[in-house]
Amino acid sequence: MLRQTAAITCARLSAGRVEAVTSTVPATASRPDEPDEPAHRALGVPSAARWLRLGTALRRPTAIDLGVVLLFLFLAGWLTHGLWPDPGTRVLSLNPEDQTLYEWFLAHDARVLLGDFGLVTDRLNAPDGVNLMANTTVIALGALFAPVTLALGVPVTFALIVATNLAVTAAAWYLLFARVLGLRRAAAAVGAFVCGFAPGMVSQANSHLHMSAQWLVPAIVWAVIRMARAADPEHPDGTDGWRRRLLVASIGLGALIVIQVFIGEEVLFLTAVTLAVFSLAYALVDRDAARRALPRFGAGLLVVAGVATTLLAYPLSVQFAGPQSVSGGLFSPDYFSADLASYPAISALSVLGSDAAARLTTGPSEYNTFLGWPLLLVTLGCVVWLRRRPAVAASAVAGAAMVWLSLGPRVVVGRVHTGIWAPYELLRGLPIVEGALPMRFALATIPLIGTVLAVAVDRALRSGTTAVRLGAPALVLAALLPIVPAPLPTAQRPAVPTFVTGGYWRQCVRPGGVLVPVPLPTPKNPYPMRWAAAADAEFALPEGFFIGPYAGGGRASMGTASRPTSALLAKVAENGQVPAIGADQVAQAARDVDFWRASCVALAAEPNAAQLRTTLEGLFGPGRPIADAWVWRVG
Repeated sequence: MLRQTAAITCARLSAGRVEAVTSTVPATASRPDEPDEPAHRALGVPSAARWLRLGTALRRPTAIDLGVVLLFLFLAGWLTHGLWPDPGTRVLSLNPEDQTLYEWFLAHDARVLLGDFGLVTDRLNAPDGVNLMANTTVIALGALFAPVTLALGVPVTFALIVATNLAVTAAAWYLLFARVLGLRRAAAAVGAFVCGFAPGMVSQANSHLHMSAQWLVPAIVWAVIRMARAADPEHPDGTDGWRRRLLVASIGLGALIVIQVFIGEEVLFLTAVTLAVFSLAYALVDRDAARRALPRFGAGLLVVAGVATTLLAYPLSVQFAGPQSVSGGLFSPDYFSADLASYPAISALSVLGSDAAARLTTGPSEYNTFLGWPLLLVTLGCVVWLRRRPAVAASAVAGAAMVWLSLGPRVVVGRVHTGIWAPYELLRGLPIVEGALPMRFALATIPLIGTVLAVAVDRALRSGTTAVRLGAPALVLAALLPIVPAPLPTAQRPAVPTFVTGGYWRQCVRPGGVLVPVPLPTPKNPYPMRWAAAADAEFALPEGFFIGPYAGGGRASMGTASRPTSALLAKVAENGQVPAIGADQVAQAARDVDFWRASCVALAAEPNAAQLRTTLEGLFGPGRPIADAWVWRVG
């Protein structure tokens, strides 16, 4: 052993190394039969090979896809960060009424996990109830996020959905562009950014959950593409096994349509109209492919119709013929039409926007058309450049059609009614169309523009000309800078009373019973609906904010007429003046609570709370305090 050690020592010395050799070798030292550990590894520094392997891993498509999706999630979180860290005391300040409404919807929808759910509910507008299918509910989202709602509260669910709708919509379009259409990842990311974060999408994120939840639209487009490929005998998917592929895609499309109905019917309607125009334009550009695919594709559409009709027969019968169903549209198409001058304007919700543009639309939740003149010009240039590509040509035709439809029955420019006829006039009064707002047709232009830009950037990146490869993407990015969104404005809101959050309400009303908050909720003041939302809709409320059949002839109305007692209490809450209470008012109050089938009336901290308490004592006698509320038993 000593001889072997001496030989090794001499060999190392001869190689120019100087090291101490002892008879006892530490556990961390190199063994004689192993190579020495490199210095960079001993210092914890990755080797060049490791850096190379890491770079290779990050360039893999899956890693790039994950990075892009995480980027979209970060952007959506930044846009909605004003709702955190306490969503229960934060509100989207540009549309607080609709946030209250959708929080109630989500709380009620979460009851599907408890086996206490119906398409017509008695938990609002007691005793008549509300037809949820006739309202802009998001039943599928409420059911999907039900565990979050029941565990953390509905404000958390609302805040999560606002951010998720934007991020997942962008991510879904990105995967469609990159993995289905085969575009370069950078090009797919640019197009997906437009689809998920354009001014119209960010504007709708102001409490319009049914409109911003568009993450199934790319899946619907994917199913249509799969059907078209399987239907084309000259496409690889249209050869062996095409029947199975066509059937699977058709059944999948039917299922997606059913799910989208329970997220937002208006988005489904806009998607259907846009796809119809796009497909017709594509068929005119590529007639040979259309003729080849038409017979099989038509058969697939029959399967789609069969699946959707079978699964939607009952829900749609409830919507159009069930209790509390409505007829006619609620909003005037003449008022909710897009102003042509709003298209080149910059949204007030963009980082480079200004509040002056707000005059060109009806409200901050409807900046659907504010694309900005740089983006319009660049998109037009891309269409001219790539006009021979069927997808680009079809997108241009469909986009122009959606713009024209968004103008409503007559064209308005700069708030001036020109009287010029627009094609929406042909759709006025149709049963389904009358429920949609004309200006929301502009939302359908967003994914069409995203598609054109994604194809253009992809074409540029594949170009052998340096000027095109660098110049075209630079122009696209420059056009997108003005519409980069700013965080959604938020504000503080009062916390829900402990009387509700602490469960004290059970001392005066049984679960499923009717509690009357003071003042009662109305479309203009729906905030008492937060009480029921905080209690997971375990108790019912009279009146409220909803769409019901209370206009003439059973036509759609916003809310219902106030009972005399609720109108009296609303007036006291507004002006702080205690009215004279006589036998007539007492008798009317008794009739009203009997009509509502109410168990108790409750008053918490409100403006003019002292005057309201005095009025309630005149109507119902002395109340008693429970937690931070005053309660009158009336049932």
